[in-house]
Amino acid sequence: MSRQFEAITKAGGLAAVSILLAAVFTAIPLARAEDGYLPTAAVSKIVSAAPDGMARAAVVILTEALPQGQPDPGEEKTFGVLYVFSPRVVFVHREEPTSFSFWNLQSDETHDFMLTNGSGQVLMKMMLPELKKTTVTLTFHQEGLYTFYCTMHQPEMSGQIYVLPPAH
Repeated sequence: MSRQFEAITKAGGLAAVSILLAAVFTAIPLARAEDGYLPTAAVSKIVSAAPDGMARAAVVILTEALPQGQPDPGEEKTFGVLYVFSPRVVFVHREEPTSFSFWNLQSDETHDFMLTNGSGQVLMKMMLPELKKTTVTLTFHQEGLYTFYCTMHQPEMSGQIYVLPPAH
């Protein structure tokens, strides 16, 4: 575990340590913090992911810098540039494959997408490179509230996925 801890702490400080702790407490094997990973076999009972999967619904989530327009110099000096996912709330149906397209609109910032369930268990993580569209088809097998984060830009850059009963 010490090699993983060293690699993770070099990759991003507190956010990386949070990922490590989540992995330890949820028994999810990690490679390196900068690597993404799809759901394990056990996690696939909660949500499954297919990078090129067929979907019946689609969601586009943008990465955006705040404030938009001309930022206040004092605010930017104090807080830096803040980033958000837009939209921050998404509704999907259980057992309905849904294409999630993440558009990273920044030319100088990498983001990531880390998905957790209601108890904070990390289900998956994927990188969102600069000026790229990253798409994955997610199928949720359990209803409930799921939270997603960019681990590099907390606490602002987060959102929620509400999984509703199947549509009839």
